[in-house]
Amino acid sequence: MKFQPDTPAGGNVISRQEPGRIWVGAVAWTHSLLVPWAGEVLAWDAASPAMLTAAHFAQVAALRPEVVIFGSGARLRFVAPAVLRSLIDARIGVETMDTPAACRTYNVLVSEGRRVLAALIVEAAP
Repeated sequence: MKFQPDTPAGGNVISRQEPGRIWVGAVAWTHSLLVPWAGEVLAWDAASPAMLTAAHFAQVAALRPEVVIFGSGARLRFVAPAVLRSLIDARIGVETMDTPAACRTYNVLVSEGRRVLAALIVEAAP
């Protein structure tokens, strides 16, 4: 699926998503990643929602977003609230959706000038 969002200059944009791969701008990622509204895109050591720990979301909270869009992979899967505690304690909003929906939502929020971070699980293509 190809995306064509409007975004502020210098911001990160998810330009394309397909099974097993996400493009941020012109760079393809084949593993899970953190995409902040601006700045460096980071690899995220999160192969599946089942393996997530509180430390994974503490890394997210340290980037100080206003809201986090968590893409749980090819299908919607929630994580335990205890895993999200660092976001909750920092009063950072978090929404969970499948990764394709998270990519689209992230781009909309970035185009609105929001300090959004996408925490995306990229699963291997079938």
